[in-house]
Amino acid sequence: MHNSDVTELSLTNPHSQPTSTCLAALDSRADGLTGLEAARRLAQHGPNRLPEAQTRGPVRRFLAQFHNVLIYVLIGAAVVTGALQHWVDTGVILAVVLANAVIGFVQEGKAEAAMAAIRGMLAPRAAVLRDGARTSVDGADLVPGDVVLMEAGDQVPADLRILEARGLAAQEAILTGESVPVDKVVNPVAADAALGDRRSMLWSGTLVTQGTARGLVVAIGTDTEIGRIGGLLAGLEQLTTPLVAQLDHFARWLSFLILLASGLLLAYGYFVGHHEFSEIFMAVVGVAVAAIPEGLPAVMTITLAVGVQAMACRNAIVRRLPAIEAIGSVSVICTDKTGTLTRNEMVVAAAETPEGVFDISGEGYAPEGDITPAGNLDGLARAATLCNDAELRLRDGHWSVEGDPMEGALVAFARKVMDEPRALTRRLDAIPFDARHRYMAVLTEGPAGRVTSVKGAPERVLGMCRDTDLKHWHDRAEALARLGLRVLALAERPETGERIDAATVESGLGFLGLVGLIDPPRPEAVAAVAECRAAGIRVKMITGDHAGTAAAIARQVGLENPGRVLTGAELERLDDAQLALEVSNVDVFARTSPEHKLRLVTALQANGHSVAMTGDGVNDAPALKRADAGIAMGLKGSEAAKEAADLVLADDNFASIAAAVREGRTVFDNLKKVISWTLPTNAGESMVVVLALLAGLALPITAVQILWINLITGITLGIALAFEPTEPGTMARPPRARNAPILSGELVWHVVLVAFLFLAAVFGIFTYAIDRGYPLELAQTMALNTLAVLEIFHLFFIRNIHGTSLTLAAVRGTKVVWAVVIAITAAQFAVTYLPPAQAIFGTRAVSLVDGLLIVGIGVVFFAIIEIEKQIRLGLSR
Repeated sequence: MHNSDVTELSLTNPHSQPTSTCLAALDSRADGLTGLEAARRLAQHGPNRLPEAQTRGPVRRFLAQFHNVLIYVLIGAAVVTGALQHWVDTGVILAVVLANAVIGFVQEGKAEAAMAAIRGMLAPRAAVLRDGARTSVDGADLVPGDVVLMEAGDQVPADLRILEARGLAAQEAILTGESVPVDKVVNPVAADAALGDRRSMLWSGTLVTQGTARGLVVAIGTDTEIGRIGGLLAGLEQLTTPLVAQLDHFARWLSFLILLASGLLLAYGYFVGHHEFSEIFMAVVGVAVAAIPEGLPAVMTITLAVGVQAMACRNAIVRRLPAIEAIGSVSVICTDKTGTLTRNEMVVAAAETPEGVFDISGEGYAPEGDITPAGNLDGLARAATLCNDAELRLRDGHWSVEGDPMEGALVAFARKVMDEPRALTRRLDAIPFDARHRYMAVLTEGPAGRVTSVKGAPERVLGMCRDTDLKHWHDRAEALARLGLRVLALAERPETGERIDAATVESGLGFLGLVGLIDPPRPEAVAAVAECRAAGIRVKMITGDHAGTAAAIARQVGLENPGRVLTGAELERLDDAQLALEVSNVDVFARTSPEHKLRLVTALQANGHSVAMTGDGVNDAPALKRADAGIAMGLKGSEAAKEAADLVLADDNFASIAAAVREGRTVFDNLKKVISWTLPTNAGESMVVVLALLAGLALPITAVQILWINLITGITLGIALAFEPTEPGTMARPPRARNAPILSGELVWHVVLVAFLFLAAVFGIFTYAIDRGYPLELAQTMALNTLAVLEIFHLFFIRNIHGTSLTLAAVRGTKVVWAVVIAITAAQFAVTYLPPAQAIFGTRAVSLVDGLLIVGIGVVFFAIIEIEKQIRLGLSR
């Protein structure tokens, strides 16, 4: 029967080959393989599953948190200060480093699991023919050449070429994005047919919704369509976000600059200034610690973590911390259609009878809605529900369908027209739907007698009707189809017999009318698209569905350019350069494959866009992973999509994306505030020490005092900025450019201005104290407190980077801001006035008058930088 010496079994484009050719190419036959041959092929080809994905263990993930240039520098500083037995300094530095690592480990600990999720989609068991008899085997034991038996409700265990089919349909939304089940046939289709048009195939991981079939296994494991997508995921490098990349680059050069400057300062102080080496070394360490924003990684991680909680309240679950910043900076959202912009629930939206055209309102499968204008649709409704195998169920206040989604929509439509259309009727006979005759017929008996009800493709049913204007109704069916509706025709006739067959049914019917079905857009998605467009974000639909349906939904949700549709076949003819030109002008892409989605995302990124990709199917997973921000649907999304994504929407609502963008922009604003607050204060602290060393003056602030001020203010005040609310007008600003530098000219100017104001204020108060004859320790204490006051006033200034800080809301602040300010003030009072702290930090008590003077300096500092900001904002308008 089989040639056991066969080592290569190859079959190209099985969907376009006759079944006999497929059987011959795989050395099989219609009654299946022998058990011995199946075992041999299993040993040759391996099991029907995907390879395990390699993951990092918890130890490696924890150690990876230390892989940062700033952290390396801080660890080096901790080692040096430890060698010099400056244990307080060492403890402070190590505490910051460890806190940063722990936070990063906890928040980013979940390993990549997309491959595992796709593996789980393979069916655990399969019914096959072995030795001519039906038997059940583990899905992993299927081999090329096996003949698998399928029926309604089965999950397809491998890619199958259909050998026999009776009324077969399969739900393929996870691969193609098409809302309704696809009718399957035995006959070959074109070799270049798109995935969704290969009706002679059943795909691994999809679901048989009706009928029975016998299929030949033509691909298993990594060779299946799902396996191929898994291969795309495995070989795909996940992009870092723009901010993370910029911070890494910034940290490297800042660390190099600080180390170089510290080395030159050490050499100058020792060889030119003739300071003691230990003395100058500790002073230089103080400068380095003051200049290095050691709290920045920890505070930024905390800021992102706060954003995680805020997004969770908006039904957006964050899987990777940097994704928060990424979603806030996107300029293009590539969205799937089915289940994302639409409800993934079919509904009858229109009906047309000889009496006229009717609009039907309502949502989902709920049998509630209005029909306008009023008219008699009882006949249409009765036929729609009698010629039907679906049932509606109300569970937990939500209507769902058992059976074909399109038939469920017809039942809901019928219930809107009349109560209990099936009441007092019983089915006598039926002709199931078959792709060959393209209709379904049912004979029922009820109060009005026996009736045959028929539904099917308009061009088929109209030809079965008597006394019908075929051209008129064909034109009307095409008009409904151009609106993106899937059109069915319904007809009926009285019967006297107890049986029906094709020979008698296919003529003499009375035409009832047409119904148009659609997977409608979510109402909130329309508002969300409008909000995204107002925020300068372009929304593009990428779907596996038909071009007409995609264009209709695009118009309804308000995409910018819904009239131009680019199909997968057209994409194939474009090279990367041509695609980069087209992708900017086209907003609707239909009949796309996973590779097409990847190419589109990559082309948009090549044009400088930050791209978010939304989706719910396995076919979306590679593009979700490649995008700057991958967003999966949490309720109806596949596990593969969720695990490949950066964010998961808990409510499957496109409107939550707009809310996530708003939260992401808020998080980025807060990160920018942290950076804008940290860099100038650190620069000001270090410049005070550097100037004193270069000028040969006494240090206005000692190294241990610098460490104290960094510990008490560097992290605490930065954390306060992490909790800042959204500023007004956040969604009215255009997206941040993908290549926008982290150190903009505006930020550099702010760093320079604040640093010099810090320098002038600290040296000014220090000089004032020395001139008044105060002891050096008291003068240094006043300088230390001046630094603390300036940093607090700088915090209130930086809270409003896009508007004025002189408002009641700005002064009122947040609970976190005032809690931190009170805590820092109490800590400074303790350091200044408590004897034990005075002994450790070399401080002295400051008089009330001098304290008020220090606060006055803070007020003047705030006034200067606020006036400068208002001048700058006025010039930029």
